[in-house]
Amino acid sequence: MKKLKVIIFGSTGMVGEGVLHESLNHPRVQSVLVVNRRPCGKTHEKLREIIHSDFHDFSAIRDQLDGYDAAYFCMGVSSMGMKEEAYRRVTYDLTMHVARILKEENPHLVFNYVSGDGTDSSEQGRLMWARVKGKTENDLLALFERAYMFRPGYIQPIKGLKNSYKIYRFVGPFYPIWKRLFPRFVCTLEDLGLAMIHVSLNPVGERIIGNPEIRALAQSERGQLKQ
Repeated sequence: MKKLKVIIFGSTGMVGEGVLHESLNHPRVQSVLVVNRRPCGKTHEKLREIIHSDFHDFSAIRDQLDGYDAAYFCMGVSSMGMKEEAYRRVTYDLTMHVARILKEENPHLVFNYVSGDGTDSSEQGRLMWARVKGKTENDLLALFERAYMFRPGYIQPIKGLKNSYKIYRFVGPFYPIWKRLFPRFVCTLEDLGLAMIHVSLNPVGERIIGNPEIRALAQSERGQLKQ
């Protein structure tokens, strides 16, 4: 049975921490490398960490990035108050720099990118962040034979993890209501992590994955784990 060696970027944020949590606990994930600017604060027999300050230049560590099956790219910043040029640099330029190196080192890598609900695939819309995210998605899809663009909306965090925003303490209890009323716009962080692992193990036809698909893929993975 195939096991995965995965690389996670952004594990010091809420989404990346959750994806790391699911990866470390998954029996078919053999090992996890995290690449961060600061320590993630976790230890595990599967886990190795590289601290690297400049995500626009990976030349110093690229020889440590080969031999992996999948990458989970969970980094991102809010566009609030940012000019398009600056946002593009930390979103598109940074992501594509990392992606191209990973492609060169791991030609058959499965690349999973956390984008966002409302991303503009046409790259022509009026929302700056959506255009930049759309450009990033499109170029990742062109670069990798297997790349999946995850577009979560509201993400219900995993209880007990440290990087959830404080506001979730107040809004989190309403998740069951929102799931019932607005299923198109919500998923859990556990769902997202399991969905990423599922598409890394099982090729699927849909390459842009919204909230309903995230939940469905996660449910499929849970079913496989019970077999």
